[in-house]
Amino acid sequence: MAELYVSKKTVGKLFSEMQNRKFVIPDYQRPYKWNIEKCETLWSDIENFAQTDATSGADYFLGTIVSYTNDDKNQEIIDGQQRITSFMLLLRAFYRKLEDMTEDARVMGLKNQLAPCIWDVDKVSQVVTDKTKIHIVSEVATEEDNETFHRILETGDVSETLEDNYSKNYRFFKKRCDEYAMVNPMQWQELCVTILSQCIILPIECDAQDTALTIFSTLNDRGMPLADSDIFKAQIYRNCPTQDKRKEFTETWKELTQICKRGHLSIDDIFRYYSHALRARVGDKSKEVGLRKFYAENKYERLKNADLMSEIMTLAFFWRFVNAEIEPENEYQYSISTKARIHLHCLSCYPNEFWKYATSVFFLKHKDSETFEQDFEQMLQKLIAFLFAKFIEQPSVNAIKDDIYNACISLNVSKEHPYKFNLNEELLSQQIDGHSSSRISRALLLLYAYLNPNQTQLIPGTFDIEHIFPKKWQEANYNGWSNSDAALYLDRFGNKTVFEKKLNIQAGNGYFGVKKQKYKVSGIATVLELSNYSKSDWVKMDIEEREKNFKIALLNYFKTNLAVNN
Repeated sequence: MAELYVSKKTVGKLFSEMQNRKFVIPDYQRPYKWNIEKCETLWSDIENFAQTDATSGADYFLGTIVSYTNDDKNQEIIDGQQRITSFMLLLRAFYRKLEDMTEDARVMGLKNQLAPCIWDVDKVSQVVTDKTKIHIVSEVATEEDNETFHRILETGDVSETLEDNYSKNYRFFKKRCDEYAMVNPMQWQELCVTILSQCIILPIECDAQDTALTIFSTLNDRGMPLADSDIFKAQIYRNCPTQDKRKEFTETWKELTQICKRGHLSIDDIFRYYSHALRARVGDKSKEVGLRKFYAENKYERLKNADLMSEIMTLAFFWRFVNAEIEPENEYQYSISTKARIHLHCLSCYPNEFWKYATSVFFLKHKDSETFEQDFEQMLQKLIAFLFAKFIEQPSVNAIKDDIYNACISLNVSKEHPYKFNLNEELLSQQIDGHSSSRISRALLLLYAYLNPNQTQLIPGTFDIEHIFPKKWQEANYNGWSNSDAALYLDRFGNKTVFEKKLNIQAGNGYFGVKKQKYKVSGIATVLELSNYSKSDWVKMDIEEREKNFKIALLNYFKTNLAVNN
């Protein structure tokens, strides 16, 4: 039977008990993430406590620490590493302040209380003789960060130019110590004693790593909620049969972290996309459950699959390729054409991310096909037609959920899904009018720009929406328009176009005839056409005509790419 020991310890006792031992932050943990804001909260809480409840002998509860004793007799921290690390920096800041003070009995007494919390000390004198014998080591940090952390604890000094969390937070604590000592010279030393003797932690010490990891799965770091992927990481690590496999997994996870960071997505995102591939493989079209609940079923059985990390990495490389255009490693032979990137750009402006589920399923199933590039283009084209038309008809997430689940199942079997849509052109044309300022308007305008046959290159991702007839104009009457007339036409699709951000700023709210000069240098075909417009005025008739063309282009696209039920 698993055993665990829960005790109540002061900060001083917990840290000073580590003589000839260390707190170890294992490599499968996440990096040190506390920022200045969290350190500020910790300091303010302790300062307020010291000035109020502490005087009556009360305790200040800081939370739990989950650990187990590893083979080296060190305490491997499973949950609570953010607080342990932050307190080590805080205690070192206090000790550094004492090092700068004239040494009297009180200063010496405080140094003798603090030193055993940070370093190994002489058993008799309680004096530190070797400041390299520190009570904490992080295996998750980079080698450079580890050096910085250890150098801070060893020397008490830090460069003002370093921007890692260890350095920034230590500078913060040191500054607060100095300020508090200056404003409250008589209370400063009492504050230090309060932290050591009245700030309470509940250590949960386990007899084995598996027990600690189980508890870790159900607890959150104070102020730092565990991401679902943190839980998955611990579970997968625990499933590794040998130490070599665990080391290999740890290196893979570090690589996954970097891939996701460069691909502008989270590890949770990748596991969510992958969950839909797993659902598709078993024909599961039921309501989607929370990510953690999905993987936790049957004691995290899905995380025990031998192909899990290989497929997760493959999917992460793909989405980094999509989002950041960083080509995957040589072992991955697929490519993404400009035409597919155009489709992906349009989908990236869609009001929700359900399209990414179908895209992920298709990729994992068909990436090795010799015709993947062309098949991918066609799949995305049909997906756009369905999702955009469906949103115009029913602008809610619930309207597409079941269709996406069904599409995932179909795409896991074949290279396309016959999206069904009852297309009533007249009705859909009317419904488009109601979306000129809705969440889909940006996506529709981008799609229209790409439907121009002269638009063969990607439009910048930071494009703006330009109002051809400007929102703000100087004259009370503009070529026969009234303010009320203008208000009715300003936000219609016929008066809008995608436009490069920089050029849009330069064009400002100028008169159409003047703005045409800026339109001429655009790389967007629909804008270039405006620059060649025969008239210098842009009035109601022009907006109406352009909006008519806008609708015709969209409806033709929908008809071409949808399996229509008439």
